[in-house]
Amino acid sequence: MPSDRTRASILEAAERLYADRGFSDVTLRDIVAAAGVNLAAVNYHFGSKDELIAELFVSRSIATNRERLNELKAAEAAGGGRANIDAILRALVGPMVRGCLGPESERSTAARFMIRASIESVPPIRRIKNREIDHLRKFAAAMRRSLPDCSDADLYWGLHFALAMAHQTIRDSERLTKLSEGICDLHDVEGVIARIVAVSVMALTGSAPNRKTFESAGLERAVR
Repeated sequence: MPSDRTRASILEAAERLYADRGFSDVTLRDIVAAAGVNLAAVNYHFGSKDELIAELFVSRSIATNRERLNELKAAEAAGGGRANIDAILRALVGPMVRGCLGPESERSTAARFMIRASIESVPPIRRIKNREIDHLRKFAAAMRRSLPDCSDADLYWGLHFALAMAHQTIRDSERLTKLSEGICDLHDVEGVIARIVAVSVMALTGSAPNRKTFESAGLERAVR
């Protein structure tokens, strides 16, 4: 098997197994058996289980962060260099929520892997999250432009809480569905995003977000 194909097979098998069974229950021997390669191939391409997990997480995170920054850039361009706070927060949480929730995303291996990464947060993933924050600084700067009278501390807390709400919703979507007996529709992805943005905007500004945030998700009643 060519080297590039071997590497891709290892990544594909590892992502599928981690998504299905979690990080602690999957061994390198499980991965090589599923990929049809030998253990030496994993060591050659990745060096260790931690490095393999890190590469999977980074590859998925890069795609999400690129989408986030593209949405932020578009929002600021539309606002002449200064986007509304609701548009900034939608760009921050939207790609992550869309990537993990909804009938199509929930079935994908990539989505299930990222949900596992959010739930289990193993050491290699925690190290990456704590290190790779440059894209979040760009959001903080955009929030500062949007809310110049807001203190830096409040802006950072607002960003942190928005991300926390998105992660918690993704992690505990099944529990929320059972608790609400289906009233909270987790398949209404744009509605979920609108609610996260609404709470985040109110926390930062003390007022409801732009009506368009709700109208775009069919939630007009929330701002009446």
